[in-house]
Amino acid sequence: MDQQKIENLRADYTASSLSENNTKADPIKQFEAWFAEAEAAKEPEFNAMNLATATSDGRPSARIVLLKGIYPDGFVFYTNYLSRKGKEIAKNPVCALTFFWPSLERQVRIEGVLEKVSKEQSEKYFHSRPKSSQVGALASPQSQEIAGREILEKKWNDLAAEYDDKEVPKPSFWGGYIVKPRMIEFWQGRTSRLHDRIVYKKIDNKNWKKVRLAP
Repeated sequence: MDQQKIENLRADYTASSLSENNTKADPIKQFEAWFAEAEAAKEPEFNAMNLATATSDGRPSARIVLLKGIYPDGFVFYTNYLSRKGKEIAKNPVCALTFFWPSLERQVRIEGVLEKVSKEQSEKYFHSRPKSSQVGALASPQSQEIAGREILEKKWNDLAAEYDDKEVPKPSFWGGYIVKPRMIEFWQGRTSRLHDRIVYKKIDNKNWKKVRLAP
């Protein structure tokens, strides 16, 4: 693509505004309100979030995962504990999440600490998934090199046949994490790039400080 064309890509944001007065005292409740509005707006994959992790020496990596739970103390997703992100989390349990809902001209950024959810919670969610996805979790050595897709497909087919008439066991290497936030920023696009940014910072176990940032 022509470089000048890329430089000229821009949009003016006029959909809404955001102020300290029209945001809730609890950022989790504020997130739930925006999440519901994203669903109502029919944003595709409105629970998709960018998850950024880092190695113990600070080398970052990021990928899209799906939010699977909103709780008073944080945000839950599920994955393979032996994947790249799982290994990074084991050594450096801090992360950042980003949600982007284009039709609403909104973004949410979250920074926090990761903890595994209970085995019971992971079991319950695992068995609520389609059986094909359960088999996929068992079949895939996530983030490891494989010689070809046919190896993965054969493993899936073999396991699907093995568990055709019985329950798929949750792998020990698969389960959930909860992101316990220390900072949550709500970003609303505004005209002339004078965007609204309202940030909540955790000041103790129960309380948050709410501030406005310059765009």
